[in-house]
Amino acid sequence: MRELVETIARALVDNPDQVEVKLVEGEKSAVLELKVAPEDMGKVIGKQGRIARAIRAVVKAAAIKEGKRVSVEIIQ
Repeated sequence: MRELVETIARALVDNPDQVEVKLVEGEKSAVLELKVAPEDMGKVIGKQGRIARAIRAVVKAAAIKEGKRVSVEIIQ
């Protein structure tokens, strides 16, 4: 799951070396924290949050396939 988000984010940004994805495990769910360079935030979020929503949808579909609950947070 972590690799999936990292691959998608690296393809979108200008500074792929600054992409970091951290997995925070909880009891029933997990959170993937996506961190990119400040100038790449707009590229990851997209117009009206469309790209961010698409990333979350892909991760949710992959998580359901594995029987897990995963959410994606974009942080600075």
